[in-house]
Amino acid sequence: MNHRRLNRSRFARRRGSVLGLTAVLMVVLIAFLAMAIDVGYLYTMRAELQRAADSAAIAATWELMDKNGKSGTETADSLTTSAQSKAVQFAALNKVGNAAPGLAGSDVVVGYMSDPSNPNCPLTTTPTGLLPNAVQVRVQRTGDQNGQVPLFFARVLGASQQSLTAQGTAAFVNTFSGFKAPADGSNLNILPFALDLDTWNSLSTAGTDSWTYNASNDTVTAGGDGVKEVNLYPQGTGMPGNRGTVDLGSSNNSTADISRQIRYGISASDLSYLGGSIQFNSSGELYLNGDTGISAGVKDDLVSVIGKPNIIPIFNKVVGPGNNATYTIVKFVGVRVMYVKLTGSMASKAVMIQPCNVAMKGGIFDPNGKSSQYVYSPVWLVR
Repeated sequence: MNHRRLNRSRFARRRGSVLGLTAVLMVVLIAFLAMAIDVGYLYTMRAELQRAADSAAIAATWELMDKNGKSGTETADSLTTSAQSKAVQFAALNKVGNAAPGLAGSDVVVGYMSDPSNPNCPLTTTPTGLLPNAVQVRVQRTGDQNGQVPLFFARVLGASQQSLTAQGTAAFVNTFSGFKAPADGSNLNILPFALDLDTWNSLSTAGTDSWTYNASNDTVTAGGDGVKEVNLYPQGTGMPGNRGTVDLGSSNNSTADISRQIRYGISASDLSYLGGSIQFNSSGELYLNGDTGISAGVKDDLVSVIGKPNIIPIFNKVVGPGNNATYTIVKFVGVRVMYVKLTGSMASKAVMIQPCNVAMKGGIFDPNGKSSQYVYSPVWLVR
């Protein structure tokens, strides 16, 4: 009898030890599970903060470019103000923990990056004479801004909330030495028509204002919008049989080639005839072969791109007649076609263009380049 009682006592003690150990293990497992849940939740909040910072930086930087604005009228101060407002708007659209984050004044930095292709390039106050090209946005969940992120199970360990911060910087460039085929296989929106430098430079004084681009529906209507237009054709080149058409491809471009380039842009195949790119030399010049002029056969093609942003080359000299003409290109500029008329008398023919900002892939970045105007890269996240 005593032997049986002793065994029962030992069994009870062992059972109690096992139950005690199990309870301890359960507490430890629950603690680890609680920690994992809180850590996972913090990672989720951190990802949402980064998404908000990145999207706000990208949207604000696109606002700097103001591709639908009146080109050439922006100031650093006005662009900074509009970029800050856009950053606030897009940060709020990307909720963090089901709450729209607000931005403090110091959370948005608008400035200039001399070489955004270098992730370590500093963002500085915009130098005199330059417009900002980058925006840095910080989104916070701290005690001072938007409130700390609440924790769930870590409270038992004395931690009830955690501060988190994310930051994103976006930028674009607008100094190019030329263009090459974009890596994604898309074409270059460059029209095969050149305008003389004197006419381009006199646009602000000699241009007319008879057409309006409507950004809301991407259409062009009659009436002034404060942006001057100039006639791309028929501007005389001083050479007989030539009125500004240039070969951005084969030197024997047909009307069909020109029509295709107007509608769909310059392809990698076109560029192969020019060594794979169109780029200024060390003297800031590029030489292109000329054609005989704009044919009435491309009227419908030009009409199809009315209102759309495109790039045209600017020349300061042309030598030789007709197909033997050689253009000295000194600049690329962004424009949109506003009106087309290629029938009737020579005096009544017109391809009216106005300057506009153009964002296009394929630009060959040159930190010291000054041979482009109204031409930009797309916005990208620098860091």
